[in-house]
Amino acid sequence: MKPRELIDTAQIPGGDELRLFRRGADFMIVLDRNELMSSRMSGSEEALATMTCDRLGRRRAPHMLIGGYGMGFTLRAALEKLDKQARVTVAELVPEIIEWARGPMAALTAGCLDDPRVTLCARDVAMVIAEGEGIYDAILLDVDNGPDGLVRLANDRLYTLSGLASAKAALKPGGVLAIWSAGSDATFTRRLGSAGFSVEEVAVKARSNGKGPRHVIWFAIKK
Repeated sequence: MKPRELIDTAQIPGGDELRLFRRGADFMIVLDRNELMSSRMSGSEEALATMTCDRLGRRRAPHMLIGGYGMGFTLRAALEKLDKQARVTVAELVPEIIEWARGPMAALTAGCLDDPRVTLCARDVAMVIAEGEGIYDAILLDVDNGPDGLVRLANDRLYTLSGLASAKAALKPGGVLAIWSAGSDATFTRRLGSAGFSVEEVAVKARSNGKGPRHVIWFAIKK
């Protein structure tokens, strides 16, 4: 097996250092010893978008907020499903993530950041959510390994009752809050219900071919 080649590093505001590696045609974004993202595993990130779009049904010109660009799997999958009048706001706090998307991972990005439906916002998604009032049809969060603030402790506020109330306020009636996680969390599932959402927890495979480890997506619908 070819050794990993370190391409670049990035400092997470209020957090640790991210490292971008390449092995052959594959890319990995690593935090400490944790492989946060890999171009070999896109299935659950794509499902975050496609399954959310399925739950939106036939809404015309929906406005979607995606928290965390990552490697763009969720954004590309959303653009494939959404109509031409849709709007997608992408909030990405780490500027190097976008630089990597336009640089060494440009082939993987496939021009999705230049889609006219996309607005890129270089800010903390929690702040973007807090400024919204009934404006989003869906909010998709993939900014951590789940509701535990592994990447950045400040991410914890997204998953508190206060953070969930903020997300609920930013959604239109019937809007979807979709949250990706590396694993299940019964306490968080109950918290979503306590926040007034109708909650569905779905297990999905990490790879698009249905293989690999199991991840979890919560779909919380604003009643």
